[in-house]
Amino acid sequence: MKAIFQLPPAWPDWILRLAVGGAFVAAGALKIADPAKFAQDVDNYRLAPRALINLIAILIPWIEVTAGMFVLAGIWLRAAALVITSLTVMFFFVIVSALARGLNIECGCFGTVGGKHIGLVNLAIDALCFSLAALLAGRSRDWPASKSSSPPERGFLTCRPGPAGNFPFDFDHPRWLAGAGFF
Repeated sequence: MKAIFQLPPAWPDWILRLAVGGAFVAAGALKIADPAKFAQDVDNYRLAPRALINLIAILIPWIEVTAGMFVLAGIWLRAAALVITSLTVMFFFVIVSALARGLNIECGCFGTVGGKHIGLVNLAIDALCFSLAALLAGRSRDWPASKSSSPPERGFLTCRPGPAGNFPFDFDHPRWLAGAGFF
């Protein structure tokens, strides 16, 4: 009997991409919406010099949104997943540091939503995000995902072609520029 609805073979990857990328786009967008509040949350951790608080509060959300969008779009998937993995490691250690010092502060994880104070739940969420992002990075087919994959044929920014054989971000080929409207 033939199934009426069949999931594509890559559906676990799509679910991982949606969960990880969506979470980081949402978290970053909520922080971008209220940068002063996020700067206060960053300052409450007492880890960075005051001169760098605003810079951190501006850069971190945009890195989250950019990496999340790249994961959702499947562009430089492995690199974007590794950026998210690195961010979750940083967030984990920042929260552990605050808990070890007995700080009772708002997390700032999803902007001003909820005003949740840091605790073990935040560590569990970060551990889950780390695990999902690391799994996604490991499952990524971006070069060099496995030892059997070959390096790009032309230049540094050349990406391997996808299943259709025409990856749109082959930066070394003039066709990419023509397709992007540059020629």
